Amino acid sequence: MLDSLTNVEYQLERDGYAIVDDVFAQIDMQELAASLGQLEKSGAGKRNLLVQSWCKPIVSRLRTNPKIADILSPELVAIQCTLFDKTPEANWLVAIHQDLNVPVAQRVSHPDLGVWSEKEGQLYVQAPSALLGQLVALRLHIDDCRNDNGALRVVPGSHTYGRLGLSDASACRDQRGEQSCEVKAGGAMVMRPLLLHASSKAPAPRHRRVLHFLFAPLLPGYGLQWQYFI
Repeated sequence: MLDSLTNVEYQLERDGYAIVDDVFAQIDMQELAASLGQLEKSGAGKRNLLVQSWCKPIVSRLRTNPKIADILSPELVAIQCTLFDKTPEANWLVAIHQDLNVPVAQRVSHPDLGVWSEKEGQLYVQAPSALLGQLVALRLHIDDCRNDNGALRVVPGSHTYGRLGLSDASACRDQRGEQSCEVKAGGAMVMRPLLLHASSKAPAPRHRRVLHFLFAPLLPGYGLQWQYFI
């Protein structure tokens, strides 16, 4: 089955992530950086960016980009766009983890749904592995992202283990090892939310702006509905 996949599809299936260079041109990144500069944000970034007027054209361009079009199938819709901006003033670290929370329209009662939370006025729930396994995250890099300014570290193949507790996550990292993911401005990193990943404080902090898109099936099941989608 893997023989019929494109290179990026194969990497995503096997490793849980893939890096794709030159998804957008540098001039596009400059225009996008200007739009991001007009946002009112606090700390390290801003959530709920799908409502921004510039967001829908970006999603459309991502869908039609030949380098990643096979990953963003017509069955998937964008349900989230978040800005992460690591700077000297907001130079944080994130321990090894999986992305379990998805933004939803309202609370529902279902035995497979976990912890509920609210961030910046948006409701989130920890989704079951069956749903998380269908999602694709795409990190569009506005700036060069290198090891000295907060590149992600990932555990290749860890997305196949399902949801992991802290001790199991640490054991998986020790067994499989980590890979640093440097990405040039205009490039993208596609990944499965269940992929174990972490980020250290940047030893040479400067802008490391990333737009983190999350794509999901239009109908997620479990009685859930998306609050926003494109």
